[in-house]
Amino acid sequence: MAALLVFVVFLVAIVLSIPIGVSMILGSVAPILMMARGGVIPQIVDNTLSGANSTPILAVPLFILGGVIMAEGGISKKLFNFFSYFVGRFTGGVPCAVVLTCLFYGAISGSGPATTAAVGAMCIPFMVDLGYNKTWAAGLIAVAGGLGVIIPPSIPFVLYSLATGVSTGKLFLGGVLPGILIGLFLMLYAVFYCATKGEDKAKIKSRLDEISKDGFWPLLKDSIWALLCPIIILGGIYSGFFTPTEAAVVSVFYAIIVCLFIEKTISFSALPSFLISSVKTYGGLAFVLAFATAFGRVLSLTHATSAVYDFMVNNFASPVSVITVCTIIFLILGMVMDTGPAIIIMAPVLLPAVSGLAGNAAREAAVAAGLDAAGIANAVKIAVQDMEVHFGVILVCCLSIGLATPPFGLDLFVAGNISQDQPMDVAKRAVPFIIAFLVSLALIVYIPAISTWLVRLVGFGG
Repeated sequence: MAALLVFVVFLVAIVLSIPIGVSMILGSVAPILMMARGGVIPQIVDNTLSGANSTPILAVPLFILGGVIMAEGGISKKLFNFFSYFVGRFTGGVPCAVVLTCLFYGAISGSGPATTAAVGAMCIPFMVDLGYNKTWAAGLIAVAGGLGVIIPPSIPFVLYSLATGVSTGKLFLGGVLPGILIGLFLMLYAVFYCATKGEDKAKIKSRLDEISKDGFWPLLKDSIWALLCPIIILGGIYSGFFTPTEAAVVSVFYAIIVCLFIEKTISFSALPSFLISSVKTYGGLAFVLAFATAFGRVLSLTHATSAVYDFMVNNFASPVSVITVCTIIFLILGMVMDTGPAIIIMAPVLLPAVSGLAGNAAREAAVAAGLDAAGIANAVKIAVQDMEVHFGVILVCCLSIGLATPPFGLDLFVAGNISQDQPMDVAKRAVPFIIAFLVSLALIVYIPAISTWLVRLVGFGG
């Protein structure tokens, strides 16, 4: 009953448009004040402060700052020119170059809206000049921009790690193949659309000739610093040279060195404005992260996690059925709630139940196979670890679609603002891309190896 009261108060507060952080606190204190359950008020204050006093949490604002600096430094244009050199002359090549730019830029910004803004500001006018429908181009950017939260380093994966304790490095690896797969399906639809609707081949060739007139090596030289950024950051993490949090620091210094001293596309006087922009972006989320610790503690004391686990065990026969239901919930949630708060609230409540069911299924399979006690324990451990990563990938992928779905898809507003279209008009042209995204999501959901194969291959444990 106390656990139910937490969720009821929280949801009522959300419906009343009370900020999410405040809603979490109201939900946390409700069982204490009304039922004397869930701890004491000083304990909530202490948990809130401890939630803010976390070293890993520093990765979030630092990745945001690094992404802001790279965006202002014109990195997206260099990436687009590089990819268009290889694929731009094929049917649908220009939209495919846009998707590839979003994929690679996501590895720099870690944010969907940031990817949409940086790539869209350059690519939408470029595509319109080549004869592509403006609203269709905005729909492409709105959906492809969501790749920014799947391809590592990803801010939502950092938040999921903070909320659940799952290794950030494993989550980053887990997002690589799903992100590539989604990008591939988006490109397949773009090629189909351009093959059936036609393109202005002469105009495209003329513009691409301008981009590649100096040849490949000068183009590579111009793009090399943008291309090296994710390689340095991710390579440093998986080589053990630095932690994901330290990688966020490296990303900031790398962005400053490249944009300020090498490319010289920003000035010292602009740095304070970048800091202010990053703080504004992170400020509201920081309160939610702090309050989430207290919220999670109250859920634990009121046995909410156990209640969710018991409900799932009693009502679902397998982890697959649970994952299916969770996927539907996350897709709906992504339409009405921002990515960060959705992860912080849902992940710690649902993950123990989902991973527990996966462990139970693995135990039954191991027993049926005649394994000894050590073998059974190892099978359960592997199943739980795989599910922790797989569940995180599913959650982030579902919420990334939410960035491009009405009524509150933030990428729709960003892309619409660039193209000067209404968000709902952009949403209508984005529907085929969303369908392509959903098809790839179905493969990711029901083929866990897409999320876990690289993690097992690398054997990353940090």
